[in-house]
Amino acid sequence: MRSLSQSAPRDPLPAALVGTLAALLGERFSTATAVREQHGRDESYHPSMPPDAVAFARSTEEVAAIVTACAAHKVPIIPFGTGTSLEGHIAALRGGVCIDVSAMNAILEVRPADMDVTVQAGVTRKQLNAHLRDTGLFFPIDPGADASLGGMTATRASGTNAVRYGTMRENVLALSVVTPEGRVVKIGGRARKSSAGYDLTRLFVGSEGTLGVITEVTLRLHGIPEKIVSAVCPFPSVRAAVDTVIATIQIGVPVARIEFLNARQILAVNAYSKLDYAAAPTLFFEFHGTPDHVAEQVRMVQDLAADQGAAGFRWAETPEERDRLWTARHNAFYASLATKAGGRGFSSDVCVPISRLTECIAQTEEDLARSALFTSIVGHVGDGNFHVIFIVDPENPAEIEEARRLNDRIVARALAMDGTCTGEHGVGHGKMDFLEDEHGEALDMMRKIKRALDPDDIMNPGKIVRL
Repeated sequence: MRSLSQSAPRDPLPAALVGTLAALLGERFSTATAVREQHGRDESYHPSMPPDAVAFARSTEEVAAIVTACAAHKVPIIPFGTGTSLEGHIAALRGGVCIDVSAMNAILEVRPADMDVTVQAGVTRKQLNAHLRDTGLFFPIDPGADASLGGMTATRASGTNAVRYGTMRENVLALSVVTPEGRVVKIGGRARKSSAGYDLTRLFVGSEGTLGVITEVTLRLHGIPEKIVSAVCPFPSVRAAVDTVIATIQIGVPVARIEFLNARQILAVNAYSKLDYAAAPTLFFEFHGTPDHVAEQVRMVQDLAADQGAAGFRWAETPEERDRLWTARHNAFYASLATKAGGRGFSSDVCVPISRLTECIAQTEEDLARSALFTSIVGHVGDGNFHVIFIVDPENPAEIEEARRLNDRIVARALAMDGTCTGEHGVGHGKMDFLEDEHGEALDMMRKIKRALDPDDIMNPGKIVRL
């Protein structure tokens, strides 16, 4: 059984570094306990591990100056966006300086003719889409939380729209990155394809701050569909719901979103969001396109659902109705938390080939039925990704151990089905041990890349790979 990561003994920050950063940032450099605690905890069950100080940057140049100063003293650096990660990504395992880029929230240039945009790393996805509203364009990657686009890039986020629009991997065109020695490097470009050299952009998308600090992101945009229709439909069983998903994908229906919630999660959502959905395995759908195209998608999916014994589609066509529906889905995590006073969320995040999805979820449900913990299943099942949410008392080691035992089984099952231990949450320090089983010898190549780019191991140390 794996053990929880522990922070290493730490020395106080060098007085010279504190003086340098205080002179550079003034009141935007803080060693206050409350500020440090806020920057040492994400949305997960992992215990808080605060940094020694927090530096609030406003520009790429300031980030470069902060990194340069820290590198001179070999002090760890932990990038911070909005703190919504789920695998301990922002935990200061070895102390150091947290660089908060939330004030780097400028939308630098929108280029409608090219359907792309350049933003600072602290811009959030909701902020960007509000800015784009009158352009006829939108940014589709939607992980639920109003995360920063720099953080979404760093964790290779995806979410509910990924089945149609892809993940951050497919939608990041270029980056500005501050390297571990404090240099500013621009990688990638706005051309829609290139064969020029190594694909460094993809190397940094998903690097979780372990190779450098992302300060600017250029993103692909998409046209707002002419027609959008959402729906909710209960099913007689988990197998019936998931088999409908598989059939939808396999026959090529270009559905924008297909989300699964099991019966226990529906009950939690009903209580939290004051809804009255049937307490049954349920799919949430969304269809994008022209009116005729959407009508055809709807007809095909209704026929597939009927073949599995489903009935009672509930439709949402106005923006207000759709927002209410998807807000309820996005609040699933918080709905689960509300089932236990003081509880913390422990979320799995496996992804399997679509043909193995029914089997994987069915076997997982059998495991969960034998546990006393509150558990629920939600998933972006259109691309084979699902989450089990365990609600645990963070002060009860037995509950945490039980959640981890079940999660180990879920991951082992997914890997045996040619899946992955994390479809979108990332590795942080919570999933590092699983990478040995998933990547084998390739993990040594990752270590070599880390050592080559960050020889002093100051960039978010203790995450993804152990050196």
